[in-house]
Amino acid sequence: MHTSVVYATDDAWATRVSACVRRGIERDERLLYFAHRTPPETVFATLADRGIDVAAARRRGQLSVRTAQESYLAELPFDPDTVIRQWHTATREALEAGFTGLRAMGEMDWYGAGVPGAERLLEYELRMHREAFDLLPLAAMCLYDRRLLPDRDVALLEAAHLSRIREPGERLHPPVLAVTPLADRPGLGLTGELNADSRAALAGALATLRHGSDGDEVDLTSLVHIDAAATAGLAAVALRTPARRLTVRGAPPSLLRTIDLFPELGAALEVPSR
Repeated sequence: MHTSVVYATDDAWATRVSACVRRGIERDERLLYFAHRTPPETVFATLADRGIDVAAARRRGQLSVRTAQESYLAELPFDPDTVIRQWHTATREALEAGFTGLRAMGEMDWYGAGVPGAERLLEYELRMHREAFDLLPLAAMCLYDRRLLPDRDVALLEAAHLSRIREPGERLHPPVLAVTPLADRPGLGLTGELNADSRAALAGALATLRHGSDGDEVDLTSLVHIDAAATAGLAAVALRTPARRLTVRGAPPSLLRTIDLFPELGAALEVPSR
């Protein structure tokens, strides 16, 4: 399970994190918390205040808190391939230690802190579904503090999760382009507009598709606009992976015209509506 949590108070953070840790202890999973701005001792103290036997969990190697800088941000720029491999290693180590799986929580406000490679975070969040969560006994909670990130960034990254938690009354304005993993089949759904304001989101989507496999689907039925540059980007992904076909649902007229002009593109794209 890959869950985003959006919050704006310390109490909301503590409630969600302690619930996640408690669930992991019940399931006998190894628990990792990745902090960015929160001191590790604050995490431990908060969990203890919420009734969790932190000392016992730490003694048996079940619970640990690491900083992002000493884990997945230790080597920069941030690289999804490297971090995904780290998840496979960490999960294997949890199983070898006798735990039933791995459960992680991570503060994601480093996205707005000028970290080299941060622009690839959307790609990473999207790829994790197929390349980690579908394969491993792994659960993760991504923590988005609205006090530390602009709402536009929170909305963009939240959409990359199939499971989302917000506090009552929390509202986010939809991003210009929302990119979401499809719940029932491999691929992505794109909602909103593909234009100059959503180039970064499109880059994350296209990078994810380049790591996909034959039969992946891109659902464009909820798009309200796609410009020429975005059409060209989708076409380029299809042409760069000639060994597999990319299925496109809800293809806009501009993409259909491009397919008609370039037969090789038609061979790389499956458009069910045609």
